[in-house]
Amino acid sequence: MAKASPNRRAPRADTHRSPTFDYALDFRTVNFRDHPELYKVGRGEEGVLLVEPYKGEILPHWRFATPDVAQESSRAIYALFLGYKDRGDFVGMDMARKFLQMGYTRARRYANHKGGRKYGADGSVLPYKNDPVKAEAAAVFYTVWKQAEADPEYVRLKAEHKQKYG
Repeated sequence: MAKASPNRRAPRADTHRSPTFDYALDFRTVNFRDHPELYKVGRGEEGVLLVEPYKGEILPHWRFATPDVAQESSRAIYALFLGYKDRGDFVGMDMARKFLQMGYTRARRYANHKGGRKYGADGSVLPYKNDPVKAEAAAVFYTVWKQAEADPEYVRLKAEHKQKYG
């Protein structure tokens, strides 16, 4: 089993990675716009900080410090989602969806734990707190994430992609 970071729980042997997301790819060289067949949806936010050129296009817009910042960020990312949709680019749509989801989960983490640290040095879960500003920022992302995830064209293209490429 891999040694656990002092701020994280130890991963379970060979179960901390999704069998559906291929981490063996050389993400430094693969352009997923040119090779969508190599992209696997995975679970949740898997691969969100790996898949190019989308990471480079979306990451500069991803912020969640306050509700106003989250509103601006989620709008920009959703606009990218719609642009990918217009081009029939499922991988881009899914990556934008993942960034929206990550906006929600990270803002919730900061709402629940001061400084965003969930685990103490001993690996125990730190006490919860309630930061209403970060909670509101999370709610902004949640709404836009769910809007993207329910988009009929996204749902159709996701099913098509999974059937075609696994």
